[in-house]
Amino acid sequence: MTCNCKTDCNPCRCGMAEGGQRTADALALLAERREAVLRRAQRALLTVLLETGSATIDDVRDLVELPLPVNPKVFGAAPGVLARAGLIAAAGFAKTCRPTSHARPVTVWALLDCAAALRWPADHPDLPDLDDQQEDPPVQLTLTFGQHETPTVGAAGVSY
Repeated sequence: MTCNCKTDCNPCRCGMAEGGQRTADALALLAERREAVLRRAQRALLTVLLETGSATIDDVRDLVELPLPVNPKVFGAAPGVLARAGLIAAAGFAKTCRPTSHARPVTVWALLDCAAALRWPADHPDLPDLDDQQEDPPVQLTLTFGQHETPTVGAAGVSY
């Protein structure tokens, strides 16, 4: 993100550079921690764009179920990867239709590369949620101590 300061001799006082970097850092953290939800959102965005030519993140939120502990702000990170790949571009703004968002402006996205958008889902398949992945069962070690009780060491510690 760049600021609109007009001269090189005046330092930027608008806060755009710092604020833009904070936003980018926050979205990168969401993308890293919620990769499965983010991937579904990207696939949904491309699907809507292929069908209609333009879309907002509201369209994606209607298609992608958000697991309970996940913050809906994760959807804000979805278009970035697609835009950097040259598949989509910002085409303006529209008021959100979500009542909790109070008609704030959201970006309208347009499809730039239809062929790449058609290939992208095959190269970027759905990912399982971290919560849905089966964890390995706890390892149980049994130690023998002759006539004494046999302690068992497991994930919760030692038990007798």
